[in-house]
Amino acid sequence: MSTEISLNRRRRVSRTRRIAVNALCLVVMLVALGFILPAAFGFSRYVITGSSMAGAYDRGSVVFEQTVPVSELEVGDTITYQPPAESGVTSLVTHRIVSIDGDEFRTKGDANAKVDPWTFKLTGSTQPRVVASVPYAGYAFIALTDRATRIVAIGVPAAIIALLSISELYGADRRRSRRLPGTSPTVGAPPADGPEVPATRTAAADKPSSVRH
Repeated sequence: MSTEISLNRRRRVSRTRRIAVNALCLVVMLVALGFILPAAFGFSRYVITGSSMAGAYDRGSVVFEQTVPVSELEVGDTITYQPPAESGVTSLVTHRIVSIDGDEFRTKGDANAKVDPWTFKLTGSTQPRVVASVPYAGYAFIALTDRATRIVAIGVPAAIIALLSISELYGADRRRSRRLPGTSPTVGAPPADGPEVPATRTAAADKPSSVRH
């Protein structure tokens, strides 16, 4: 009974290790895909750091934008752009277009009471337009801009995966070795006053092992 309980315990531990390894692999893969896939499919990625678009895109959200011709932009579209120098805003903003007058645009943050106090022109022929968003995922991207955080977030799971994999392989080898014939040395007991009887080995000890490493 105790042997069966011990075997069941080892199986549960082994199953838990496999689940942990798979979960860590999935996390690392998703983080990597979050960096690679948007650019591969022609999307820009921006992290919302303000609250002017709260309700639609809360602080910490990641918005994905697809580049479209400026002529296709319409009132109601949300774009990320650099406000004109006279506005005094030195960072990119992600706001919704509220009016288009020829080639001049005006925008507004959904959570702001008033429209932005500037108009602007888009000098290029194309402009990224928001097509999707992921709430709060931006906090992870902000953290990963720090090199030390990237090492911890990617290196530690990778090390844990490696250790769990090695432990699993070692445990499997040990279980297989118990089921294979091994050496069984037998030592003859010497007489009280006589010479030592040499040890003998069973024939099974010389059989080649079929275990693949």
